[in-house]
Amino acid sequence: MTGNNICRRTFQTFIGALLVLASVCAAAPALAQAQPWPQRPVKFILPFGAGSATDVAARLMTDKLQARWGQPVVIENKPGADGLLAITSFTQANDDHVLLYASSASFMAHPYTLEKLPYNMERDLAPIARVTDTVLSANVAASSKYKSLADFVAQAKAEPGKMNVTGAPGVPDFTLDYFIKTQGLNVVKVPFKNIVDGATALAGSQIDFLITSVAIVRPLVEAEKIRILAVTSGKRASFSPNIPTVTELGFPALTVETTAGLYGPKDMPLALRERIAKDVIEVVSDKTIVDRLATTGQAVNAGGPADLARALKEQADNTAKIAKELGLKPKN
Repeated sequence: MTGNNICRRTFQTFIGALLVLASVCAAAPALAQAQPWPQRPVKFILPFGAGSATDVAARLMTDKLQARWGQPVVIENKPGADGLLAITSFTQANDDHVLLYASSASFMAHPYTLEKLPYNMERDLAPIARVTDTVLSANVAASSKYKSLADFVAQAKAEPGKMNVTGAPGVPDFTLDYFIKTQGLNVVKVPFKNIVDGATALAGSQIDFLITSVAIVRPLVEAEKIRILAVTSGKRASFSPNIPTVTELGFPALTVETTAGLYGPKDMPLALRERIAKDVIEVVSDKTIVDRLATTGQAVNAGGPADLARALKEQADNTAKIAKELGLKPKN
């Protein structure tokens, strides 16, 4: 055999090996995506405390998701720092078995309120599933004399600097600032690490006005310690159609809507996110869960990654409009 033939055969063998290696590498992503998920316990990190709207929804989902996934689903409540404790914990984990379940209110205002963001929403939060729209409300103590938003506004103007108010972290609090400005109010904003504590303070007349989810105040409303003056959504809530919207009452600046959704780490493949979304959508569409969430002031509005991304875009645009009216610019 000549040297040329040997070289030719050696080269052909080398090329053949490369082709085999290339086919194995090409199949690797498909094999990886075909791996079952989850392979171990899943953690949902929440930016709010127990009893919040997102917490109620998450706990209703976990039993059915555990049965479907064959793995425990653990909820970790990390309230505080305007949602940053939970978001930072989630991004630092960078683990496809650690998911963030949060309301869009948790991060929409951050670009305008924080000098340095420890995360990038588009880079670090991969949308998985839209779950619910949270109904928020404007609330006062049941023992107060305020029977309407107009009553509260009139009293706040009559007693500048004496009224204490608070809003749930994120967009609700941001919107409260907008309301205060448009009405020319001089009030004192009182922050709470856990907005459930804010509701307790309102019931005890330690503060005078609160913007938060109906899920937070509902037990105290039923105990006749808190009075809902209006809902902040664009239309009346189906669970309590007698309560007017803020726009109906002439205070459109208080309009705010938020969406609760599930997020994965930045590198989570779309195929996996869509697979998880399919399970979440089927679980929350169960009539028992739909009815239960309605009693906590949440409307199931389930969708996949694209649906959640679309909702975030709409709400980000609205937040930008409010920021412009407040004279705020992104700080990052």
